[in-house]
Amino acid sequence: MLPPRILRRLILAPLVIVLTVIAVVTLPIWLPVMAVASLRLPPPQRRGIRLVWFAVAWLTLESMALIACLGLWVAGGFGGRLHRDEYQERHYTLIRWFLAKVYGMAVRIFRLSVEIDEPPPTSDELSRRLTRPIIVLSRHAGPGDSFLLVHHLLTLYGRRPRIVMKAALQFDPSLDVVINRLPNAFVPRKVTSEAILAEIRRLASGMDADDALVIFPEGGNFTPRRRWRAILRLEEKGLAEEAVRARGLEHLLAPRPNGAITAIEACPTADVIFVAHTGLDDLITLGDVWRKLPMRAEIKAKWWRVQSADVPRDRETQIRWLFDQWEQIDAWITENRPAPAARA
Repeated sequence: MLPPRILRRLILAPLVIVLTVIAVVTLPIWLPVMAVASLRLPPPQRRGIRLVWFAVAWLTLESMALIACLGLWVAGGFGGRLHRDEYQERHYTLIRWFLAKVYGMAVRIFRLSVEIDEPPPTSDELSRRLTRPIIVLSRHAGPGDSFLLVHHLLTLYGRRPRIVMKAALQFDPSLDVVINRLPNAFVPRKVTSEAILAEIRRLASGMDADDALVIFPEGGNFTPRRRWRAILRLEEKGLAEEAVRARGLEHLLAPRPNGAITAIEACPTADVIFVAHTGLDDLITLGDVWRKLPMRAEIKAKWWRVQSADVPRDRETQIRWLFDQWEQIDAWITENRPAPAARA
């Protein structure tokens, strides 16, 4: 159960700073311990050492972000002016800095490389003169895909992302503080679908030309079990055509169309961008990360844009169109997913 906000601010946020100090002080102890724990792995992997380095660096960045948030809160009249545009932009700048540092750590520690196949940027995008909001519909699989996506939107395209996330993510203090100060939404685990759609509608209807609403239509990371549950759910609802098409998806869950359609209806001027990616698909749990994390983390991605004028407006056509795009993503993953030997 998620503690009330006041307790998260007074207990969890300071706790992160305390843990950071402890982690830094005890780092000389943890490194040899993790090195011993990694002896059963191939010598070049050193997963334990790399994970410890990343965890300590992450905690350090978390603490720095929390201190920065405290400074912004004080400078913003003890929270009274945080809703103003200048303070909103300062928080987006803080997120941009944080994600850039995390990305840099991943490159150094995990030898992360990201290869993106994307349309040539328009002159508007090159000059950061944005003309329309966008709705981003992305595959959801592997650790950090949402972080990489938001990092890309913030740094390369100057967008201001909006995301609907699980309420449990507020256990992360820096995420809790920053994201709750910006146009985003945290939804409880047992909330109704109508409440989730209401949040999507709220976020989409308020978008300006430089905003981007990020949605993961699958509703969670891909697993074979979730794939079959999604197919059975469609069959139980009598959606035979969608169930047949879902069976044809090898790497994806069947998309849940209501969120995407709600966003499109709430912001009809938005272009829609579809994102496919692969590379770390097998890393779902912490155990997977420990056993399967490769020496070099390689991610391939591809995205394409559908202009707002070309987005279908009829609901049935929208559902078929969404499945069409998902089949295109699935085919791309089949062609670009690393061979099993490369992921070992």
